[in-house]
Amino acid sequence: MPEPNVDSPAASCAMSGGMYGPHIDVVIPTLNAAAELGAVLESLGEGRDAGLIGAVMVADGGSSDATPALAEGWGARLIEAPRGRSPQLAAGAAAAEAEAPWLLFLHGDTRLAPGWAAAVRAFIDEAGNENRAAVFRLAFDEDSPPARRVARLANWRARRLGLPYGDQGLLIAASFYRRLGGFRPLPLMEDVDLVRRIGRRRLVHLEALAITSAARYRHGGWWRRPARNLMVLALYLLGVPPGALKRLYR
Repeated sequence: MPEPNVDSPAASCAMSGGMYGPHIDVVIPTLNAAAELGAVLESLGEGRDAGLIGAVMVADGGSSDATPALAEGWGARLIEAPRGRSPQLAAGAAAAEAEAPWLLFLHGDTRLAPGWAAAVRAFIDEAGNENRAAVFRLAFDEDSPPARRVARLANWRARRLGLPYGDQGLLIAASFYRRLGGFRPLPLMEDVDLVRRIGRRRLVHLEALAITSAARYRHGGWWRRPARNLMVLALYLLGVPPGALKRLYR
C-alpha cells in the first residue's frame, strides 16, 4: 500500500480545526472497506483546509483486509468495535473528543464531493441549527440512467418523507445527538431510527453531494435492490422488528 503524502490535506484530516472555530469529529464505520476508504478520507481534506475537521474516527468491525492500516496511514483514529453498523457508529461517536461540538457520520464507501465544506460551514454557522441535523444530496459513483434514477428517488424520499439513509451522511451537533440517545443497538435501520427521532422538520438537506459506491446495486440489480429496500422500509414503518427485517434483507 503506498504511503500518503504527510503534507496533503487528506493525510492531515484528523488535525484540529484550530483558530477557525467549531470543528467536527467524523465517524466512519468500516468492514473490509479498503477499496473505498482512501477516497473517503481524501475527500475530508477539504474540511481540514476549511478548519472544520477535528478528528476522524474509523470504527472498524473486524476487517480482514487493509482497512485498519489504511485508516491509520491517513491519520485517522482506529476504534475497534463490535461488528454491525449501529454499534460501530455508536462506538465512534463515544470515542469522539468531548469538546467537538459537531459530529459527521459517513459510511466507509461514501465520499464527499468538492464544495461540501462551504455547505457544512454555512449550516453550522446558522443560529438554531444546533437543534437540527443535515444530510447531503445522494449521488452514485456511476453516471448511468439507472444510477441517476435511484438517486433521484432516494433524494425525493429524504426530502418529502424525511427518511434519508446513512449513505447520505449525517451532520449533527454532538449535544443534540446525545439528547436524542444516539444510535440504538439495532441490527438494521439504525439510520432511519435516528432520523425519525430527529424529525422531518428538523432535517436540513444540503446541496453538496455525498457520492456512494454503486457496487451493491450493480450486484443486486438497479430495480431489484431498490424494490427490496423499499419493502424493508415499509415493513419497518409498519412495526416489523429489525431482527426479522435483517434476515429478509440478507
